[in-house]
Amino acid sequence: MPTKTTKTINAVRERLSRFRHDESGVLVGFSVFLFLIILLVGGIGIDLMRSEMNRTRMQHTLDRAVLAAADMGQTLDPKSVVRDYFAKSNLSETLTYLDDDTGLNYRVVTARAKRDTKTNFMKLAGIDTLSAVAAGRAEERIGGVEISLVLDVSGSMNSNSRLSNLKVAAKDFIDTMDANTEDGKLSISIVPYATQVSASKKLFDTLNASISGNMDVDTVINPNASGVEAAANQQGYSHCIHFDAEDFDTTELDPDERWTQAMHFSPWSDYDGRDNDPKQLVQTPVCRTDSGSEIMALEKNKTTLKNYINGLWAGGNTSIDVGMKWGVAMLDPSTQDIIDYLIDEDVISDDFVDRPTRYEDGDALKVIVLMTDGQNTSQYYVHDDFRSGASNIWWNDQEEIYSVYVGTDIYDSNDNDDYTDELYYWPGHNDQNGDWQEGWYDHPYGNGEITTTEWIEHVETYCKRYYTRGWRKGQCKKWGNQTSYEEITTTVSENGEAIQLQYPDLWAYTSLEWNVEEHYEPWMNDNDAWDDWFYDVRKSIGNSTKNARTKAICDAAKAKNIVVFTIGFEAPSNGRAVLKDCASTDAHYFDVDGLEISDAFSAIASSIAQLKLTQ
Repeated sequence: MPTKTTKTINAVRERLSRFRHDESGVLVGFSVFLFLIILLVGGIGIDLMRSEMNRTRMQHTLDRAVLAAADMGQTLDPKSVVRDYFAKSNLSETLTYLDDDTGLNYRVVTARAKRDTKTNFMKLAGIDTLSAVAAGRAEERIGGVEISLVLDVSGSMNSNSRLSNLKVAAKDFIDTMDANTEDGKLSISIVPYATQVSASKKLFDTLNASISGNMDVDTVINPNASGVEAAANQQGYSHCIHFDAEDFDTTELDPDERWTQAMHFSPWSDYDGRDNDPKQLVQTPVCRTDSGSEIMALEKNKTTLKNYINGLWAGGNTSIDVGMKWGVAMLDPSTQDIIDYLIDEDVISDDFVDRPTRYEDGDALKVIVLMTDGQNTSQYYVHDDFRSGASNIWWNDQEEIYSVYVGTDIYDSNDNDDYTDELYYWPGHNDQNGDWQEGWYDHPYGNGEITTTEWIEHVETYCKRYYTRGWRKGQCKKWGNQTSYEEITTTVSENGEAIQLQYPDLWAYTSLEWNVEEHYEPWMNDNDAWDDWFYDVRKSIGNSTKNARTKAICDAAKAKNIVVFTIGFEAPSNGRAVLKDCASTDAHYFDVDGLEISDAFSAIASSIAQLKLTQ
């Protein structure tokens, strides 16, 4: 018979057996374990968020502190300024490093801070604190500032008072920069751009430029009756460069390169100024000729700069890429020889003898301010076949008469029974005798003879003499007349002299459209005339190509640490996209309307004149 003790032991064993096989309550334990894991992960997130908030607050305080301390306009000790910012933010204990370097024209302030945040949840994993670090360096260098203002002066700037508003904003910008820099430490170049960018003659003369560019052509342009003197293989009417695609991949403008000179021509107007008195160049040319449209290179006098801006005028298409190329070139050390030459010619102050400074020297802050109200539009140029050499147009300057060389007269169009002579078309005009001349001849007007045939009338009077009474002896009494005719041929030389025009001289005074309509449409099929003498002559670079070129030169500039500010002044979406991509950062791009352009220039001036956050 089992004892009481034995019963107790058996009962315990039975309960243990039931407990071992009982699975109820297992999920409750797992749920508790899972909850603890979620709580721990969420807690880690909370700890990290608290640490990041502290870091952000500390970094923001540090940035404001070093920027304020680096301001050369304030007279307090820079370190004291930083400490005061941290004290007012109850962060004094976080400041771990502070240094300043002040010179005649610069001030650099550097600071670092560290803050430990106690954890509430991560300490369960053995992590009691999280460390956050902030660092910053700010500098103001008022001394060396090189600026290129690249300003859109295309035709659309005449709308909505844009040009007037630009002038006010740009002049205020110059005043601000002048007031915040020492004399001789600030240089400003102004690059107005439309379809092209015009260089002054002296600047252009420093470049190895020709109308044939890289082609091996050694032509001397004969200005004929134009009176314009030009160097070998150049047109002497205007001074623009026709850049190739690869030129936008670099910031350089090497004077030793062979550059292609843009032709002086008008792709739009229907105009001829050769018969004017005095002669007049084509209207609305691709390359402007007035001094007020030329690049102003490295100027320091605010009055000179502001007067130049007052004289800006708007007209033509929009070439942001070309404007940017020239603006960057005015900051690139490759143009030092050009600047030295202009200094020797008293065009530029000798304060800038070492400018543009080398990028690696770090002696100057280089800044581009690029502004447009539009987008890249077609840029026209003359095809290589029509840039140099003799044209088939002849000009008699004395008589102001054109002649068009057509070729060999294989159809005897001039009716002289000669099928091998040269054939010229004379547009309608009055010759030296007042007779209307038009049609086909074997020479240009002025290089031949005029033969006229005239019948001369002779009248003879016959008399009969009477000797009767009442008449004096032998007196002649009229009896009648007898008429006869004589053919007289007269040959005289045509007045003046016809000279064959070189292509650069033809396009300089005669627009492409006028040339087609007056010289070819009268005797050619109209479509053929326009194809051969307009569309085959006038070529263009379109929007997409120019956008790519703009991006290339902007990227090249930023790679050299040139600070690029851009302003979209009531610009369309395509133009705004190009500008935003060109700017150093999104914060360097301004999208403005109307009078807001003054705010944009003011903000840019403040940024340049005060300081630069470098890290």
